[in-house]
Amino acid sequence: MEMNKLYIFIIGLVFAAFVTVFDTLPRSTYSHLEKRDLAVFPDFTVERLISGAFTKEVSSWFSDSEPFRDELMAVSLHLKDFMRLSASEDQITFHAAEKTDAVVTEDDEDTGAVSDSGGDGLVDGYVNDTPDDGSAKIANAGIVIVGRGDKVRALMAYGGGPRGGGAYADVANKYKETFGSKVNVYCMVIPTAIEYYCPEQARKATNRQWPTINNVHSRLNGNVKAVDVYTSLGKHADEDIYLRTDHHWSPLGAFYAAKEFARVAGVPFRELDSYTRKVVHGYVGSMYGYSKDISIKNAPEDFVYYVPSGVTFNTTYIDYRIDKSYHVTGMGKPYKGPFFYKFKDGSGGAYCTFMGSDAKITKVVTSTNNGRRVLILKDSFGNAIPGYLFFSFEEVHVVDTRYFTKNMKEYVVGNGITDILFANNIFNAYNPRFCSRYARFLTQADGSGIHTPSPVAADSAGLHPGNVRHADAQEHHVPSADSAFSNRQKENTQPKAEADSTGNDI
Repeated sequence: MEMNKLYIFIIGLVFAAFVTVFDTLPRSTYSHLEKRDLAVFPDFTVERLISGAFTKEVSSWFSDSEPFRDELMAVSLHLKDFMRLSASEDQITFHAAEKTDAVVTEDDEDTGAVSDSGGDGLVDGYVNDTPDDGSAKIANAGIVIVGRGDKVRALMAYGGGPRGGGAYADVANKYKETFGSKVNVYCMVIPTAIEYYCPEQARKATNRQWPTINNVHSRLNGNVKAVDVYTSLGKHADEDIYLRTDHHWSPLGAFYAAKEFARVAGVPFRELDSYTRKVVHGYVGSMYGYSKDISIKNAPEDFVYYVPSGVTFNTTYIDYRIDKSYHVTGMGKPYKGPFFYKFKDGSGGAYCTFMGSDAKITKVVTSTNNGRRVLILKDSFGNAIPGYLFFSFEEVHVVDTRYFTKNMKEYVVGNGITDILFANNIFNAYNPRFCSRYARFLTQADGSGIHTPSPVAADSAGLHPGNVRHADAQEHHVPSADSAFSNRQKENTQPKAEADSTGNDI
């Protein structure tokens, strides 16, 4: 009887402690682990109460914003790492994780053939000859973790097939057909890190990317120029061309891609000795939150970027206002700002160094005078490319596929664009719905796609021009290979940053 009373007392004490913590202490508002704003308490209306929406959102708010959320999640990750399941017969360690549909089904509309070997515009598959240390494991959401200690790397599996990417080639062809001989059109498919760093023992967890790239290249008409960055990156795979803790490539990888583009475009290009090297120490990117693997957090890296010297550049932005669902609700007036933003050591938003965010149109006027003006149509991978082209073009324009409400024909003609570069990672290049946005730009009227914001949606999120989630506002949920780079992410509020004064941005 006494034991029963003691048991009831202990249970009651634990319950009271939970009530005290979760009902009285301040709620969390932002998760640094997940890099997103947490749910806010919903506004009450009788209509929403009757429909059930109010109580549903209250429940979501309560569970999403519990006190000490990140600290509790970190403890959970440490325990998970300690209790991970034993290695499989292939020596790949599997964490206990939720199953995800991290597979891309082949697009039935893509029927182009693929060559097995390099040729005119085609690439040879990269062979990873790095010795396997047996450390590979599959973490949360099918993310492959390789390496140990400060060399650990998180890799997002690719599920695409050899017939994918046809819509990407088709839209590049459509742009060339639309603008004719007056505008050069280039098509770049950016591979992701797993293509170069996946050990053979984990190869079954992902598909090869070079067959998809070959399909894209083979479907380009003769007047659209393929930019083979796959081979260029492979030649430098022993360098830090991809971030270890983030799903993006590194600025160094973008440098080699920009160099290949400049070669194909026939414009001048400067080596890294014409740039000032800058470093953000202690960077941990998106893959910690995706993988839920504590080894990623424990292995921060340097985010290294390069600011051009000896060339002047003047950057003008037009910001889009977006609501918390990342719908465009309005467009601001042009204003001048820095191209490079400086972040403090340890900032998880360092990839926002370039242009600060995505929801904007960017125009950079340089001191290069050669009559060439390039328009880069990109996702967040493309953000790191423009800064290497200020020696190559007199103007560099940047448009993100998620935020463009003008008519593309009028924009190209009105700005005297001579070159258009499609620069998107392979996940987006594979996705026909993503590519259809580029096609829609050609026919949409100015102001298309602007939503009328609800008072709650626009104001409660605090999303104002320049205060935008970090690059790829659509990419970050559970990263299935079909949607990892095309669903709206909720990663970073615009981190605090200042203009990098090293460059000649005036």
